[in-house]
Amino acid sequence: MQKQGIREVAQLAGVSISTVSRAFTRPELVSERTREKVMSAAAKLDFNISRSATALKSGQTFRVALLMNQEITSWFNVEVFAGVNSVLHKEGYDISLFQHIDDARTRTQFFHDMPVLRNVDAVFVASFAIEPEEVEQLRRTRVPIIGINTPNVDTFDATISIDDEQGMYRAAQHMINLGHRRIVYTCSAAEESLESSIDARGRGFIRACEAAQKTHDIDWKVLSVPRGHDFADAALAAVLSEETFPDAICCQMDMMAIPLVLKLQRHGYRTPRDYSIIGFDDSSYADTIDLTTMRQDPFAMGAAAARKCLQLLAGEELLEPHSTIEPKLILRGTDARLDPEAPLER
Repeated sequence: MQKQGIREVAQLAGVSISTVSRAFTRPELVSERTREKVMSAAAKLDFNISRSATALKSGQTFRVALLMNQEITSWFNVEVFAGVNSVLHKEGYDISLFQHIDDARTRTQFFHDMPVLRNVDAVFVASFAIEPEEVEQLRRTRVPIIGINTPNVDTFDATISIDDEQGMYRAAQHMINLGHRRIVYTCSAAEESLESSIDARGRGFIRACEAAQKTHDIDWKVLSVPRGHDFADAALAAVLSEETFPDAICCQMDMMAIPLVLKLQRHGYRTPRDYSIIGFDDSSYADTIDLTTMRQDPFAMGAAAARKCLQLLAGEELLEPHSTIEPKLILRGTDARLDPEAPLER
């Protein structure tokens, strides 16, 4: 079947070709009645205006880049993508994903090629910092750079983040206030070549424990395990290897806490009977196992970042370029007050 063009739409609607073009690209310049006639004619003829033609005219690609330090399948990245897409899709934008930017080859390729190709209107960076020389390369594209939960804000035109350090500080403080005295923090080792927002959580745990030592009799420890798909099993082994089993566990993320709860149960340890445990994220299945955790909302962060992006693309000045959100303590069933008469074994 022959595809109908803009001329046929104009003839059917009884308007000029330029009016059809404006109805699609600059609807605010066309009356509602005229636009309805154009859209009705376009629908009958199964016509849609060429995006490439619009891009050539406007100088926009209607595409943005989303950089991730892991794969899209992680809970956080899926939610961020969905949040960004919920705002930009209806504005006609596509999202190009760049996964595993923590890989040196992928990282070099992206920051080298992007300024040359100039094929996006904006760049989103999720959960990791970019180096000054990488920022300089991106600046050559002359597009907004928006951070989503990045460790710093200096190199970005706009950011939306949670306070990872303060969130874990509150999580550890919660365990200390429940009377727990043998407390461990399980986490994945930091990536040497990449500064990630999640690494700030460890600093929050340490700060809370060091502050509590002035007034509480506590014994605390950081159990760092290698990154990778086996990190939950490695965390389990680290906890079970402790000379004295901890009475409280703070986990870097729910993806570590949930497997620990299930796997420790097979070894005879039940929460909250034998220990308290708290996660971070309030991700999928956290409520299913009744996990106490610190809640963040990556979908909302992605949507907020996309709205900031649209304002920047429109040449508007942001009232709050850099926003920080406090994580919320969600109390469920994996924590309980420790018996104050229980002796502290070392």
